[in-house]
Amino acid sequence: MQSDSRLIPVDPFVLTVFGATGDLARRKILPALYHRDLDGQLPDQATIIGVSRRDLGDDGFAALAREAIGEHIRPAEQFPAAIERFIGRLRFCPVDASSDEGWPELAAAVKPYADRVQVLYLATAPDLFAPICERLGRFGLANHVARVVIEKPIGKDLQSARRLNDAIGQVFSEDRVYRIDHYLGKETVQNVMALRFANALFEPLWNAGHIDHVQITVAESLGVEDRAGYYDTAGALRDMVQNHILQLLCLVAMEPPRSLDADAVRDEKLKVLRSLKPIDKDLVGALTVRGQYRAGASPKGAVPGYLDELGEARGASSTETFVAFKAEIGNWRWAGVPFYLRTGKRLPTRVSEIVVSFRPVPHSIFAGQAGPVEANHLVVRLQPDEGVKLWLMIKDPGPGGLRLKHVPLDMTFAEAFGVRNPDAYERLLLDVVRGNQTLFMRRDEVEAAWAWIDPILQAWKDNNMAPRPYTAGTWGPAASIALIERDGRTWLEDAA
Repeated sequence: MQSDSRLIPVDPFVLTVFGATGDLARRKILPALYHRDLDGQLPDQATIIGVSRRDLGDDGFAALAREAIGEHIRPAEQFPAAIERFIGRLRFCPVDASSDEGWPELAAAVKPYADRVQVLYLATAPDLFAPICERLGRFGLANHVARVVIEKPIGKDLQSARRLNDAIGQVFSEDRVYRIDHYLGKETVQNVMALRFANALFEPLWNAGHIDHVQITVAESLGVEDRAGYYDTAGALRDMVQNHILQLLCLVAMEPPRSLDADAVRDEKLKVLRSLKPIDKDLVGALTVRGQYRAGASPKGAVPGYLDELGEARGASSTETFVAFKAEIGNWRWAGVPFYLRTGKRLPTRVSEIVVSFRPVPHSIFAGQAGPVEANHLVVRLQPDEGVKLWLMIKDPGPGGLRLKHVPLDMTFAEAFGVRNPDAYERLLLDVVRGNQTLFMRRDEVEAAWAWIDPILQAWKDNNMAPRPYTAGTWGPAASIALIERDGRTWLEDAA
């Protein structure tokens, strides 16, 4: 396959993946690296070392990678020569992350690649992050060029996040820590910055004087599936709001950074997080909604409720599978503009989008028969069908008087550019190799997000706010509709 002239080459690297036999490696990391190799972006000297407690050997790891490519890469992109080239990059080393077994052998396996960029990806359970980092330091694998990639969740509250960040910081300086949030690698998420800061049309209007409200929805049609054990200790607030949704809010709300330098962007996001108005026990009932799905229906048929999926052992769980918020940012740009946030499982469809709803025109000159004048909406769709739509009022074509119609200017990326949208992990993995931290969370961002989330969790506990039931296949509890409609607004579920 010919390389794309728009691709930026990266330096030779060795990527060591801890948890290489797990779901994340099979579903995301290995397919992403194969795609980058397929497009000609990986240098000949790129090497991938798989690490896990289970000893697969080089041949076993190669077989696992073939299965991952066969399952997660479109058949039209499975070229035998490309697959063999990619498989040739793979090595395997058995290591016990919770003991010293295998670590000397791993250090010896990495040593021949000492002149390359060193990337250490921790695709493991979060409770192994600190022990792995400690041993990386002790066995000489955390040298001054090594970069460590940390997956979420980063703690379960502010205190545990600080402990984990302290443990990682004992081994790696902050400029070598990459806290990955795959939402930040999505094409349309980055287009929020492009739309705002590369177009004179939007930025002058991007404030409380012209924007009525903002909606952010991250909906999943699936239930907890095989993540029930983890999910029941986390819930929707910790799993989705503390990281993904708050990061999206930051990109919408932040001030223009001085440049795209990593710290310049993250400084502005941090200001947004610190400007979020706190939600305490006196406000939590009015500004938040918790929900938990019950048995219902999906396009594929009947589905069980959350408690049924957990089984008898956790039949009394009060973990939320849906949350909705009305959040406000206490600064001049956004004073009085509500941000309505919601996320949940077993909702009618899988969709992630940002809706920026502008204020209506102050006075309509059109007669009643022309129809209502609706507000303009900018809709950024993250998944599926990534793209941007700007809803405008126009004249409905035809004779017989002037009739108004609300229609979108549509830019669906796959159609507009005629290219495959790369998976977020493709971009983020190579950004680590490049040493570009712009799309990764800094320590103070993570801790500022927890500082806003913790009081909400405590308020739910203090007020004994049990999750409200909702039927699988619906848009959550009725209270989430009331949350926005009592302000005279409505969730824009068909905006995209």
